[in-house]
Amino acid sequence: MKMRAAVVTAFGKSLEIQEIPVPEPGPHQVLVRIEASGLCHTDIHAAHGDWPVKPALPFTPGHEGVGVIEEIGSAVTGRAVGERVAIPWLGYACGTCEYCVSGRETLCESQKNTGYAFDGGHAEYAVAHADYVVPVPDGLSPAEAAPLTCAGVTTYKAVKVSGLRPAERAAIFGIGGLGHLAQQYAQIFGAETIAVDITADKLRLAEELGAAHTVNAATGDPVAEIKALGGADVAIVLAASPRVLEQAHACLRRGGRLVLVSLPKDNAMKLPIFETVLGGISVIGSIVGTRGDLAEVFRLHAAGRTRVIYETRKLEEINSSFTEVLDSTVPARLVFEL
Repeated sequence: MKMRAAVVTAFGKSLEIQEIPVPEPGPHQVLVRIEASGLCHTDIHAAHGDWPVKPALPFTPGHEGVGVIEEIGSAVTGRAVGERVAIPWLGYACGTCEYCVSGRETLCESQKNTGYAFDGGHAEYAVAHADYVVPVPDGLSPAEAAPLTCAGVTTYKAVKVSGLRPAERAAIFGIGGLGHLAQQYAQIFGAETIAVDITADKLRLAEELGAAHTVNAATGDPVAEIKALGGADVAIVLAASPRVLEQAHACLRRGGRLVLVSLPKDNAMKLPIFETVLGGISVIGSIVGTRGDLAEVFRLHAAGRTRVIYETRKLEEINSSFTEVLDSTVPARLVFEL
C-alpha cells in the first residue's frame, strides 16, 4: 500500500508531497489512519533544522495527529482496532527513569519525539508506540482534537505549573494558536486574564473568549498598562521574542511567576537579578504535558469548557501553510484534513 506524506528532504527547502509505502507497526506499535493533523510552529523549526539536534533526513513532521487505529502490533495490549487516538509530541519515554516514575515523563532523557525522532502525522498513515497514544473521547471531532494534542496540552501544563490560584491575575503574552487556549485554561483555573498581543484581530478574539483586559503591545507599553492594573501574578509567554520575555518579567507583582514556553532562536533573555530576588519572582520553564495532562485537556473540551479556533487546509498546502504561520496571518491554528 502507498500513502501521501509531506516529506522534508533538505532543511529550509519546500516539503515534497510523496507517495511512499504505508509503514508497518512493530510489536509495540499501532498503525493509525490519520484523519486530521495540526500544524505546530515546532514542525517549521524541524523542517528548517533550526535547533541544535536536528532530525535525520528525510522525515515527515507533525505531532498533532489524530486518527483511527487500523492495525496493532503483536505485543500491544490496551489498544484496539477502530479506536480513535491522538499521537502527541512525546512519542516514547523509557518508563523507568526517575522522571517517568515520578509523573514527569516529558523530562525523560531517553524520550523520542513524534515528527522529529520518527515520522509524524502529516501523512495519511503513521505508526506510534501504543503506550503513548491517547484516546480521543467520543463526540470530539478529529479537527478539534488535533490542536489540543500539542497547543492545548502545552498551555494547560504551563497554567498548571504556574501555581495559578482563583482570583489571581494572569497575563498571556501572545494570543494565537497556543495563547487562545492558555487564556481559556487560566480562566478555568479562576484567574482574571490579560491578553497581550500586537494584532487587533487576536485581541478581539481574546475578548470573545472572556479576557478581562487586552493590551496592544504595538501601540502601547504592556508593562505600564499591566502595572496600572496592579501587576500580574502569573505571566505566560508564548511569543518567541527575548523582548517579550523581558516585558513579561517586568509586569509581575511581588511573588509573581514567569512561565517560559516559547523558544526564541536567540536562546537568551536579560534577567534582572535585583528585581527577581527582592520581588520573590519565580522563573519556570514549562514543556509539553504528559499523557495524563492530555487526557484532562480532552475531557475539558468534551465537557464544553474550551473552544478551539482553527482553519483547515489540504496536505498539499503545507508549504503555503508554513508561510501563513510565519507571517502571523492565521487567527489561531491550522489543521490538515486527510
